[in-house]
Amino acid sequence: MSSLHISSQFDSGAIEVLSLQDHRNIELAIRADNASDFAQWFHFCLHGAVGLPVTLRFMNAGACAYPKGWDGYQVVASHDRQNWFRVDTAFDGTVMTVRTTPESNATYFAYFEPYSYEQHLDLLGSATQSPHVGLQWLGSTCDGRDMSVLRITDAGSTIPDAEKKKVWLIARQHPGETMAEWFAEGFLERLLDGDDSVSRVLLQRCVFHVVPNMNPDGAVRGNLRTNAVGANLNREWVAPTMEKSPEVFLVRQKMLETGVDLCLDVHGDEGLPYNFCVGSEGNPGYTERIAALEDAFKAAWLANCPDFQDTVNYGRSEPGTANPTLATNWVAQQFGCLAFTIEMPFKDNAQHPDAAVGWNGERSKRLGASVLQPLLATL
Repeated sequence: MSSLHISSQFDSGAIEVLSLQDHRNIELAIRADNASDFAQWFHFCLHGAVGLPVTLRFMNAGACAYPKGWDGYQVVASHDRQNWFRVDTAFDGTVMTVRTTPESNATYFAYFEPYSYEQHLDLLGSATQSPHVGLQWLGSTCDGRDMSVLRITDAGSTIPDAEKKKVWLIARQHPGETMAEWFAEGFLERLLDGDDSVSRVLLQRCVFHVVPNMNPDGAVRGNLRTNAVGANLNREWVAPTMEKSPEVFLVRQKMLETGVDLCLDVHGDEGLPYNFCVGSEGNPGYTERIAALEDAFKAAWLANCPDFQDTVNYGRSEPGTANPTLATNWVAQQFGCLAFTIEMPFKDNAQHPDAAVGWNGERSKRLGASVLQPLLATL
């Protein structure tokens, strides 16, 4: 049917159309990042298929970066770009097949609920309306976008800023992991809620530095894992450069200026349908003190948030085997502090599944808000 059309020329849009002749057999290819071979993220709009039984076939799914990510996975779709739901999806090891009947003439499909650059700017703008927040420009990305950090604390606290704990939260080093910025939004909303006693105490005792999107270029370009020049930012922390990884260079420089007592690096995991966190036990500088802080943090999170668990994860790293180029490992080693990588699913939370939406933006926000409790407990 010639009236069918697929578009992806918008923020984070990414897909290759192989065949659009028959609504019952639309063939697609998942496009690789613009300057690397990582392929997994997709985001596109199907026009002209309202009321038609549509079959979308992602022909190269089995050759993508994380093919196991398609097992048990359901594609997300939306008619209004606000409300996203899961659609019937199957994977045979080679091709991923989606079957649905669009209810509108423009139906959007994506790997996970998107978080646009405009939303990112709105998030920074709304946060700075609080008297506790200052926005600091750090520099520019390869594509010329702003790298900024939100500095958040209660200036009226009886504790001088110099004596407060320095807490960092960075999100979305891998741009296709959009759940990470949803997490950051929920974290910020609760932290800036003047009626929340947990937030009020944290703001009195801590200075927060929050970078909700570490990779704005990759996000806008529709990349899964890399920035505009093909750098995987979470492998750049030992020796970042302004030419290859300015995002890490600038944030790392600011961390060295402020110091770090606790750092959370927020991500999404393609394969595991759980929320979990990863510590720094493989570092040469890992101590019993850090181990005790990790245990206290996880115990407090488990006690207050059923969506978090500590049973299914990547397993513990052997002593001395840590990859020092990862943010969590570099920060923990550099500052002798507590640091975690937080992982959320692209699929659903198998502990508390929701067949209609799976794991989504709103649930990621709630998890982001919930992490304030273990922060307070660990202080």
